[in-house]
Amino acid sequence: MNWHEFVTPIRLSLQVAFLSSILVVILGVGSAWLMSRVSFRGKTLVETAFMLPLVLPPTVVGFVLLVALGRKSWLGQWIEWLFAAPVIFSWWAAVIAAVVVSFPLVYQTMKVGFAAVDRDVEGAARSAGASEWQVFRYITLPLTAPSLVSAYILGFARGLGEFGATLMIAGNIPGKTQTIPTAIYVAVDAGNATMAWAWSCSIIVISFIMLLFTRPRK
Repeated sequence: MNWHEFVTPIRLSLQVAFLSSILVVILGVGSAWLMSRVSFRGKTLVETAFMLPLVLPPTVVGFVLLVALGRKSWLGQWIEWLFAAPVIFSWWAAVIAAVVVSFPLVYQTMKVGFAAVDRDVEGAARSAGASEWQVFRYITLPLTAPSLVSAYILGFARGLGEFGATLMIAGNIPGKTQTIPTAIYVAVDAGNATMAWAWSCSIIVISFIMLLFTRPRK
């Protein structure tokens, strides 16, 4: 077994999962807090749109991202002008795909966490002169710490295992955009059971360790 060939997709997958999980937690926490505190017309439609990537086939999500970020779109052209390189078929495309597909899990987890916070405690802090940021920083966020940890781990694990959308917009370029799931697919297609098993075992171990942190201690 080629050690370098084995390690490269694992390193890239961890890199993508780590960065995407941070980004999606920031987006998910902000969106969940806002949606749990603000009421407006069309809120149900917005929340439905937030959850849509959870039920859509990953290839559909990938196709939409490919159209939205491709060189023919204004967004894709703007990104290419800004960074002097297209985002499609880069490892950043894999990060974007992971953020999109894991967002519903993070959003829903944090929404439940914020809903469980006692509003009277927040109100007491405001009455004592605390600003909204101080209430969020010192009251709301600590009370939702278990949900925050679960949301991060779910986002990390979902980003680590993302395949369909990643393949659509990042491709499967060895050493550049090839993650563990796409590497397993290629190995199975080529009849290389040794590498397929090695990568499968690696992602199982990583996922097991991540999920272990969400279990209550006994």
